[in-house]
Amino acid sequence: MNKERLEWIMSGLTRYNLTKNEDQFVISTEQDFNQKNMLTGQQEERLESLYKEKSRLMPNRNYFSPKASISPKKTKARRYRPKFMP
Repeated sequence: MNKERLEWIMSGLTRYNLTKNEDQFVISTEQDFNQKNMLTGQQEERLESLYKEKSRLMPNRNYFSPKASISPKKTKARRYRPKFMP
């Protein structure tokens, strides 16, 4: 796994609430990568599966929901009529 991919996954995981164990794993994985410039196969698989699981179960709230992106109903324009004075 390269550095850009790891940073992308880490930034994605910060959007979700992680359990204590998951958070500890993410921190230790990042420290391992910073020390060795590589991750083991098990670490890569667990990190990616954690990201996939979180993004599937809890959609990202930063994007508009489909209902919010639908345009509101169009209303007719009001026609103002001049007042006639006798």
